[in-house]
Amino acid sequence: MIIYLHGFDSNSPGNHEKVLQLQFIDRDVRLLSYSTRHPKHDMQFLLNECSKLLQQSSDPQPLICGVGLGGYWAERIGFLCGMRQAIFNPNLFPQENMVGKIDRPEEYVDITTKCVADFREKNRHQCRVFLSRHDDALDVQRSADTLQPWYPITWDEQQGHKFPVISHHLPQLKMFKDAALP
Repeated sequence: MIIYLHGFDSNSPGNHEKVLQLQFIDRDVRLLSYSTRHPKHDMQFLLNECSKLLQQSSDPQPLICGVGLGGYWAERIGFLCGMRQAIFNPNLFPQENMVGKIDRPEEYVDITTKCVADFREKNRHQCRVFLSRHDDALDVQRSADTLQPWYPITWDEQQGHKFPVISHHLPQLKMFKDAALP
């Protein structure tokens, strides 16, 4: 099973396209939609929904995948629920770059301070990062500098922020999803 978390633009047709692409490595892909506007509510909702999906699945190695803001959540929710994560152009600093777009950006700071201490160190072998050199929405070098100490990073030379085509990364995702647990 793959759980897919959309970015801030939850109505983008690209979400459906990514779900279809992910079905090439696992037929059971679930799009999990959330508000994007209320961080604390979104976190609780995503934790509850992912827990339900995990209980319903017999997949011993599920994967959670997200783009942009969905990447922010996929890393954290995946860690808390014990799933491997694949994050595409994750929005690691929504409290800075989403002011005016979400209701309470300061809640992201609160979530960060209340998360498990050193969670990235504990999550070291469970996450893969895909960054676009042509991301027009985020400072991907800052994202790389933040994540590189813990996770392998794959750079994409063609995609933009929404990462519409993930198909050429599917072999790497399949190997990561199917690899034996460390």
